[in-house]
Formats: sequence, C-alpha cells, structure tokens
Amino acid sequence: MDISKAKVLITGGSSGIGYETAKLLRSQGAEVVICGRNEESILKAAKELDVHGFKADVANEADVQALFDFTLKTLGGLNVLINNAGIGYFAPLVSTSMDEFQSIWDVNVKGLVLCGQAAARHFVAENTGNIINISSSAGLKGFANGTAYVATKFAVTGITECWRAELRKNNVRVMQVNPSEVVTHFGAKAGYEHKNQDSKLKPSEIAHVIHSMLSMNDVGFITDATVWATNPQ
Repeated sequence: MDISKAKVLITGGSSGIGYETAKLLRSQGAEVVICGRNEESILKAAKELDVHGFKADVANEADVQALFDFTLKTLGGLNVLINNAGIGYFAPLVSTSMDEFQSIWDVNVKGLVLCGQAAARHFVAENTGNIINISSSAGLKGFANGTAYVATKFAVTGITECWRAELRKNNVRVMQVNPSEVVTHFGAKAGYEHKNQDSKLKPSEIAHVIHSMLSMNDVGFITDATVWATNPQ
C-alpha cells in the first residue's frame, strides 16, 4: 500500500513499539490514531508524534467502540489496524496468580479480538484493509515461567491464522510480527531487567518491519515475520 494514504490505528501507542511505529508511519505521511489506558501518557505521545491520541482500554468493549467511532470520524476512514497493546506476567506454574492470568488474557487476547472484530466489520464493508497483530517469539515456543504470557501469544498466532482464512476473500491482509526480546518499558513492568541492551532489538527495528510489511504492493502480503537480535549475548 501507499503509506501516504494509510489511515492507521495503533493500540498501545504511548511508548515502545507502538510509539516508534506511529513515528515512522507519520513521517511517511500516514494519518495515525494511537490509544492507551493512561490519558496523560497517550496525549503527551500524540503531541510529540503529531498524531491523534485517545484514551481506551482495549479489554473494555465500550472503550473499543468509542475508540473506533473516534478513529473513523477523525481520520475519515481506516485501512490499517496495528494490534500492539499487550502486557506481560511471568511466574512459575505453581505460583501463577489466576487474577494475573486473567488480566493478561483480557488485554493480550480479548482486547486484540475486540479491536480486530471492529476493524474487520469496516474492512469487509470496504472490501480492503490491513491488520497486523503484534505477537512474540513466545507465540512460537514456550519457556519456563511463561505459562500466562506464552498462552496468550500462542492464542494470538491461532487467531491470526483464523482471521487470515476468513478475510482474504475481502482483500484484507492479516499479518503477524513475532519479536524476540525488545528493549522497552515492557520488561520493567513485567518484572525483569534487559541486559546487554546495546545488542538487543529496539522498538525502531520492529517499526521498520511493520512499515515494510504494509508498504508491499497490495497484490501480495507477508503472512508473518519473526525478528531476532543477531547476537544478543
């Protein structure tokens, strides 16, 4: 697609991958809405990026409806959804909190589905559109202490495949990005420290991948891209 004609909604856009993706797409002429749960943070980011900001919790159905109403009105349409909002939680199986398990599922899976559903209704009616789900290498292989997080990301992978099968006939490209460790605020919020940061992926690398996937001619699409640091040490 022509990025200068993109009308983009990015969930979880106040920092990290969402922020850098909004920055890159906006620099190419795209019109962008970002959302997040913290109003102060999302409006600050929107001002810095010269995009539109909207406070919304993607796990809340009413918030998602309000978000899409705002986006369609503000941008005069929508042709790209980047499902980026996500949280982490890591603990041994025997001490995994069911409250935390439910919380991460609500954001990473329910929120993704609610946004995908709202976008798909519009895209099917328009007979065109793009959905990029941001998953993780944790959606490809499990690891110790990852029960809750890995479960959500494996779910995203299956969901992406279902949407792709359903929506191709409507000229909707459904794609997925699987980053390995990326240095963002995600790590601190999830309770772990990024080590050897100079050799780790940064959000700008993932933004580059997203831009590349979108900018391919609409006759084809990249189903998924897994991104690893070359030598994370």
